[in-house]
Amino acid sequence: MTAAFVKLLVTDSARSVAFYEALGFTRVSAEPPFVHLRWAEALDVYLVTPPPQLKLEGRRGTGVLVGLRAEAPHSLDEVLLRAQALGAAVDGPTVQPWYTRELIVTDPDGYRLNFIEPA
Repeated sequence: MTAAFVKLLVTDSARSVAFYEALGFTRVSAEPPFVHLRWAEALDVYLVTPPPQLKLEGRRGTGVLVGLRAEAPHSLDEVLLRAQALGAAVDGPTVQPWYTRELIVTDPDGYRLNFIEPA
């Protein structure tokens, strides 16, 4: 287990798992309602299917970016190509004034993943 993790409530677990794995995440385990994924040994992501009585309404993750360091074997350009192949909404890459190059990819549930590498 890594030191950092995030839990994301998803509407379609199979669709979300396919999306994240196509971006380069590795599946660690799957035990409903959780699917445990990992990004480059640095961040664990738990995709959680909420109970039926919990209605997911509105935009998810408003004001939140899940930050991920893009580095070998998943460079920022590689993630960009993978996201484009998935038809995902992509913003960037953008060179920031704080000397990073950043890409924002929106997942099927509207969560925004911020991939970052040194500029």
